[in-house]
Amino acid sequence: MSITAIYPGTFDPITCGHSDLIKRAAQFYDRLIIGVANNRNKTPLFCLDERIKLAKAACADYPNVEVIGFDCLLVEFVRQQQGQVILRGLRAVSDFEYEFQLASMNRKLAPDVETMFMTPAEQFSYISSSLVREIAALKGDISAFVHPEVAKAIQAKFA
Repeated sequence: MSITAIYPGTFDPITCGHSDLIKRAAQFYDRLIIGVANNRNKTPLFCLDERIKLAKAACADYPNVEVIGFDCLLVEFVRQQQGQVILRGLRAVSDFEYEFQLASMNRKLAPDVETMFMTPAEQFSYISSSLVREIAALKGDISAFVHPEVAKAIQAKFA
C-alpha cells in the first residue's frame, strides 16, 4: 500500500526546521505533500504563489515530495490528495496543546486520517518563521535559518 502524508502549514517562510522535518519524513512515506495553506487569518510576507515557489526550491532534492497550495479545510485537502496521514511539527511542549486540539478535531472530521507528530532536530528547534521575518526586517543575517533561495527572497522583500 502506498502511503501519502500531508505536511500542512503557511510556510511564510519555509525554514530549516521545516526542511529538516521534510527530509526525515520523506524517508517514511511514499509520497509527501507540502500543503501550503492560504490562511485568511494571517498576513503573510509572501503571497501563496511565492510561498509555493520557495517551498519547491527548499524541497528540490526530494523526488517523492510535492508542494501544493490549498485554500480549503485541511481534511478536505487531504482527501483530495488521497492522503492517509497529516504530519505536524512540534518545536516545543508549548506547541503540543494546540496541535493536540487540531489533531482531535481532524480525527472527528476525518476518522480515517491519522495525525503523526515529529520534532525537528535539536539545532532547528528554536527556529520559527516569525522570528526569521523579524530578524530579516531588522537587517539581521538569516542565512543559517532558511534555504539560500528563501534568504534571497526575504532580503528582497525588506530591501
